[in-house]
Amino acid sequence: MSDQLKEFADMPQEFVKDGMQFLNRCTKPDKREFLKISQAVGVGFVVMGVIGYAVKLIHIPVNNILVGGS
Repeated sequence: MSDQLKEFADMPQEFVKDGMQFLNRCTKPDKREFLKISQAVGVGFVVMGVIGYAVKLIHIPVNNILVGGS
C-alpha cells in the first residue's frame, strides 16, 4: 500500500522533470528550417483544397443524378 502511494506521489514529479528536459532540448528553428516548414504546410493546404474541390465537383452531378433535378 505504501509503495503504491509513493509511486502515485512520484508521478507528477517525473512528469515535470520530463517536461523540463523536453523544453531545455527544444530550440527555435532557424530561417531556413522555418521556410521549409512553411512551404510544406502551404503545399498541404493547397493539396487538401484541390482534393476537396475535386470531391465537390464530382459529388454535385452524382447527387443530381441520384436525387433528380427539381
